[in-house]
Amino acid sequence: MSFFIRTVPESEATGKVREFYDEDIRDSNFVPDTTRAFSLLPETFEGWKGLIRSIRKSMRLRNFELATIAAAMEMGCTYCMLAHGAVLRKNGFSTEQIESIARDYRHAGLEDKEVLMMEYAQKVVRDASSTTREDFDRMRAAGWTDEDILSITLAAAARSFASKLFDALGAGPDPIYKALDEETHHALIGNRPFTA
Repeated sequence: MSFFIRTVPESEATGKVREFYDEDIRDSNFVPDTTRAFSLLPETFEGWKGLIRSIRKSMRLRNFELATIAAAMEMGCTYCMLAHGAVLRKNGFSTEQIESIARDYRHAGLEDKEVLMMEYAQKVVRDASSTTREDFDRMRAAGWTDEDILSITLAAAARSFASKLFDALGAGPDPIYKALDEETHHALIGNRPFTA
């Protein structure tokens, strides 16, 4: 456990924290640091989970994951790259495709529309105030609706929030991502160390 603050141990979890821990154990067989990070403020975690679920519901899984991984790449968040790369891997992307996306998503065989989405997600993370009307015109011309653009913006901003929170608190990588098959692990982060 690498947190800079106290978190609620599994053996002491009660109420909502116990519910969140049990849900994670049921779904993944472990409690991730992303849940532990919020354990002192379970109502806040409930709000965060609700926000993420609503963003995911507003997008195709593929779009959510590509926008999220683009944001993670821009921030250099290896933890998030591995977590969301693993979702892509489970949902039909080959190791070679993931490696190509991590190396240069602009030349990874994605649709032009998807590349534009990823560029926009990275711009939101890099400097949100630099977005322009032209960015939105290009997105619309590529076929994204205003609802889509809002969802993409929310996905990128949410990833920025999460990465900053986990970095600030000293959250470490969960063992499951260290145990990803070596090819997928290397495709996503090469020899870089884990960061939250």
